[in-house]
Amino acid sequence: MTMQDLPLGRHVDYPREYDAALLFAIPRALGRGHIGIDDNRLPFVGSDRWHAYELSWLDAQGKPRVATATFEVPADSPHLIESKSLKLYLNSFNATRLDSDAVVRERIARDLSHAAGAPVAVNFGLPPIDESEAGESIDEQAVAIDRYGPPDATLLAADANDVIEETLSSALLKSNCPVTGQPDWARVVIRYRGPRLDRAALLRYLVSFRDHAEFHEQCVERIFTDLLARTRPQSLSVEARYTRRGGLDINPWRASADRQRPPVGRDSRQ
Repeated sequence: MTMQDLPLGRHVDYPREYDAALLFAIPRALGRGHIGIDDNRLPFVGSDRWHAYELSWLDAQGKPRVATATFEVPADSPHLIESKSLKLYLNSFNATRLDSDAVVRERIARDLSHAAGAPVAVNFGLPPIDESEAGESIDEQAVAIDRYGPPDATLLAADANDVIEETLSSALLKSNCPVTGQPDWARVVIRYRGPRLDRAALLRYLVSFRDHAEFHEQCVERIFTDLLARTRPQSLSVEARYTRRGGLDINPWRASADRQRPPVGRDSRQ
């Protein structure tokens, strides 16, 4: 094998000018059909919050500008946006002259809203690192695990005679991108009121995503619907904070209608 044979460090052509056509929208109904979700009668509310760490353009005089940004895509939008296409789209601003920061923000909001099929909120800046509402970690349990995919909802269990309200978290959620095959890592936070979840069973279930290929948003919707069907909570919220890949991280949140939106923040791993 020579250096030329190595897959690392190869030249990749990135767009040289702004191009909204780079955005690739995927119908949410495709993934939801596999989970058993009726896209016309969603069992949850929620959103997908994106953090963009690498955003740059040229001002009217040709001087580079840099920024970070937060995008909020509603869960009831008909489409999700494929992450590699979003990275390429944002890179298309690198050599583009624009009159003001406001023009950049408005153009991104317009293009993302068109791709998602619903209004997407766009703001410059990132939320603070905040893990204060993560609840109790279930990761240090001495649990034997031998199932790593596909996700196995039959592993879930709850005690119907012990109804409580609590927040649990795990930093051991891993799945794979269905487009690139690359690993996706996240901490998932589950807030619920209802039959007490079996924590060992919950951890085994979450680890059963480890070799599974599915988009971030669909993984969270699968977790939500599996918990809803198997443990019958009275109230439920599932949030995942995925680590950064390609200058972007995605934070899907799905919840029953009575739930307040969780505090907006980032994890230290992000």
